[in-house]
Amino acid sequence: MAERSVAVMVGKTPPIKLGFLSTLWKHRWPYLFISPFFLLYAVFGLIPMVFSLIISLTEWKGVGKIEFVGLANYQRMLGDTIFWQSFGNSISLFFIYVPIMLLLALVLAVILNSPRVRGFRIFRTIIFLPFITNMIAAGLVFQILLTHNNGLINIMLTSFGLPAVPWLETAFGARVSLAMLITWAWLGYNMVLMLAGLQTIPSDLIDAARIDGASKTVAFFTITIPLMRPVLLFCTVLSLAGSFGLFTEVVALTRGGPSNATLTQLIKIYNNAFQQFQFGYASSMAYTYFVIIFALTLIQVRFFGRDDN
Repeated sequence: MAERSVAVMVGKTPPIKLGFLSTLWKHRWPYLFISPFFLLYAVFGLIPMVFSLIISLTEWKGVGKIEFVGLANYQRMLGDTIFWQSFGNSISLFFIYVPIMLLLALVLAVILNSPRVRGFRIFRTIIFLPFITNMIAAGLVFQILLTHNNGLINIMLTSFGLPAVPWLETAFGARVSLAMLITWAWLGYNMVLMLAGLQTIPSDLIDAARIDGASKTVAFFTITIPLMRPVLLFCTVLSLAGSFGLFTEVVALTRGGPSNATLTQLIKIYNNAFQQFQFGYASSMAYTYFVIIFALTLIQVRFFGRDDN
């Protein structure tokens, strides 16, 4: 009361606190214009996620009665060797293709960032084209190239007196073949990200290092690479999530074989949900998959994204 009296004495009106409904009505037009996003997100995002969490505690075939089973689906998942094998497959694929892909992307980005390269936009577009190519068509082309008997690559190898390689018939060969397809498809995308990161590095820093006597190699590893750490971490995190979320590439090339050697979590979840109609069990695997990926991403950001300075 005293503060209000003082405010009136000095000629100032104290601020009036509006209620929630009054504030909502005051800003009704901005809220109205942004409401379609939140409505669509609630209908197609939030509600399905909550429903999937509820379904993970039940046994349901998509139609009929929903039977509550508690944590039985999660207990079943602990003994599902195929589900855990899919995680091992994803980890193997991650270490097969991600280091090579990121290294090639960095090398190509450095080359295209050089002022000596003319028409770099044309080369950038050509390298980026596989990313927007239909993956099913690309998988069929890779099958033609990698077929054991009549594949073009094996025909070339035998013409030089080398033995044919069973690319798609063995577990390791199928993983390498899938890694080649993924690298071919995602190399351009990562290269564009790294090229954008290189173009944000001030050239004055490198020029100052060169004036101090540092060679191009020393300047690259002591200045460019440390400044590229956020971009490299971003590409690595995306590749980690992509390795555990492979679907189209696997369906197009190996279909999870041979002997589930290239089976991924999404393929496993899809098979249980839409082929065996075990929606409760598929939902429990999906939530477990999300928690594991979230934890791996946090660990990766914590230990590889920290600033040592």
